[in-house]
Amino acid sequence: MIKTHDLTKKYGDLFAIRSIELDLKEGDLFGFIGPNGAGKTTTMRIIATLLNPTWGEAYVCGNSIYTKPKEIRRLVGYMPDFFGVYDDMKVIEYLEFFAAAYRIRGPERRRVCDEKLEIVDLDFKRDAYANTLSRGQTQRLGLARVLLHDPQVLLLDEPLSGLDPRARIEMRNLLRRLGELGKTIVVSSHILPELADICNKIGIIDRGVMTHNAAVADVLKQVCEQVVLHVKVTTNLEEAAKLLEQQTIVESLEIKDEQIRLTLQKDVEEYSDLPTVLVEAGHRICTFREEEVNLESAFMALTKGRGAKTEG
Repeated sequence: MIKTHDLTKKYGDLFAIRSIELDLKEGDLFGFIGPNGAGKTTTMRIIATLLNPTWGEAYVCGNSIYTKPKEIRRLVGYMPDFFGVYDDMKVIEYLEFFAAAYRIRGPERRRVCDEKLEIVDLDFKRDAYANTLSRGQTQRLGLARVLLHDPQVLLLDEPLSGLDPRARIEMRNLLRRLGELGKTIVVSSHILPELADICNKIGIIDRGVMTHNAAVADVLKQVCEQVVLHVKVTTNLEEAAKLLEQQTIVESLEIKDEQIRLTLQKDVEEYSDLPTVLVEAGHRICTFREEEVNLESAFMALTKGRGAKTEG
């Protein structure tokens, strides 16, 4: 659905993006992660044919951005991070205005607009004026607008930015539903933990360079070189800790908050014998789990907390 090769954009001597490689299939929900100015918007605008690259190629559904930009625009729905609404228009009028621009005519226009409002859970606001909507409702209206022509690809630039916690949850659930409809979605954000739950792939971009591009689990695995376990027993905690400390796969451990936190040796992933050791020694286990690495700590580790110096 989306494929790029050596996609590069320069402004003078400054690289906004450098050699971006993407290969997204139908139904992929791709999280484009990076700090402000890292190159996310630049990449999305090039794919949407709103900006020409300095060199490199991008395809949407097999169409080149150079030779078939009109075809790509029919296939893509692009929502920028900030967009205006017409204050003197009602929600339904706003959508019908853009539906007319997409040449959706007659009774079909009203049907399509009502359908998109229902998809984004905004049908109860159809007769409200656009300037009375909350930030979250405005974002959903913008999403309804880009869905009018039923695009196969959605490019959503920071759709979660500026939303309150409830609105973020609603938008996240909405993106999941769109993914289930078979849309290929690229969603950019610096709200890192939000994307871990909804995306099957993520790309981390830093200073215009795509440093990582893989499934969410694979990226997290690259960060977590050592497995950390949390163990809680109903028997003698210190005796259980001493027993675990004697195991060759355990590098270190500590007792904290009435739990044992142990770090395994590097590259050790198999630890199924540890619960057996405890049980055979007469200990009763009530907690035995692997510590999760969230997307935010992954991002900081992979980019080493560097700030971006590029545009977009």
